[in-house]
Amino acid sequence: MSEPELVLVLRYRKAVTYGFHVLLGALGEHETATRYEVRFGSTPEETAEHIRAGVDAGARVLVLWSFYSPDAAGMAEELKAVRALADGPRVTHIAGGVHATAEPVQTLDAGWDVAAVGEGESTLLSLVDSQGDPTGITGLAYRDAAGALIRTGKARQRPLDDFPGFALKWDRFNALEITRGCVYACRFCQTPFMFSARFRHRSVANVRWHVDQMRARGLRDVRFITPTALSYGSQDESPNLAAVEELLATCKEGIGPNGRVFFGSFPSEIRPEHVTRETLRLVRRFCTNTNIIVGAQSGSDRVLGAAKRGHGVEEVRRAVRLGIEEGFQINVDMIFGMPGEDRADVDASLGLARELADLGARIHAHTFMPLPGTPWRDAPPGDVDPATITEVDRLSQRGALYGHWQKQRAHAQRLAAAAEAYPRPGRSRTILPTVSRSPE
Repeated sequence: MSEPELVLVLRYRKAVTYGFHVLLGALGEHETATRYEVRFGSTPEETAEHIRAGVDAGARVLVLWSFYSPDAAGMAEELKAVRALADGPRVTHIAGGVHATAEPVQTLDAGWDVAAVGEGESTLLSLVDSQGDPTGITGLAYRDAAGALIRTGKARQRPLDDFPGFALKWDRFNALEITRGCVYACRFCQTPFMFSARFRHRSVANVRWHVDQMRARGLRDVRFITPTALSYGSQDESPNLAAVEELLATCKEGIGPNGRVFFGSFPSEIRPEHVTRETLRLVRRFCTNTNIIVGAQSGSDRVLGAAKRGHGVEEVRRAVRLGIEEGFQINVDMIFGMPGEDRADVDASLGLARELADLGARIHAHTFMPLPGTPWRDAPPGDVDPATITEVDRLSQRGALYGHWQKQRAHAQRLAAAAEAYPRPGRSRTILPTVSRSPE
């Protein structure tokens, strides 16, 4: 076999394997004249070793990075370390994912050569065809030899069925993405602002092909990636239960009697207004999971309205009661420190958390982070006061609350500092004002 012209080195971390598998799934079925190799760097040192090997072979080396906004600062430090271990004029470091899409200039200034903007499948295929030359390829931001910023726009969005959802050629599997984009466009979430505020679904036939591939390789568990599980097959806010039933039925049949199907549990969730006895029994009929994740986010109707959640607190209560009555363990996502909260809003969230915990639910606690690319990007970082921390700790000690909310407080501070360094002139924060309330 002749030496490769192009070596793709993936900085392969557990947190971002899914995104890489999707890219490699597209690449594995792509016909190209470029002779290329793919190598996985599970540590900075291993990544540097692969870079040196590619350079020594005379190949162009593209180092692919993917990370979420809370990881951006840490990855920038790691990039410096990798460059110190291995570098050269034929080495190009490319960052992709939601952070690079939302903050391409910040990403370039942090040390990457190229930022991939938007969905990466088509962009990667074009880069492989060009042997790493970004000229004329959409979906990129970079600086030319004179230092001028070049933006080529977002890559064209294509149907999910166009590309496999995991990397068969490299035997790398993951939960299967069945929906991309989200019509709800919550103000704190990056998903709709990277992929657009509409749903794009993988067809049932295409999902079944993936399940058949998994079963043929001895895999038993089918899980889904989707922003809102019961929105599968829908183009608006109403569930399409016929489409959901067809999806689950074919997956259960395809994975076989020894396989398992999980729906509405990690890594996806169900919106509270979609929880009914009918939908719960549909999950019970076809799926293995006895737990469901319900996205509540706040116990204050005022905060939920400002966040454009599209539901109220009563829908959350009803969803939890129904879920528990139907025999499910309910995990409820809640975000503390939301923009514009006052003491009454915080107390309402804590009261709801206690109420749901008393019913038997578990609270998955988060701290608000001003994520790039969202309408609340310029909001203050989540501020969890000592009284709230004490109450959250009580719930945690009784086993009714879990999550990385404390780490997220530190992440939120770093994101706010980065936003100050890269302000968005004229952008409205769309944050509800704090309201002064007298005691009742």
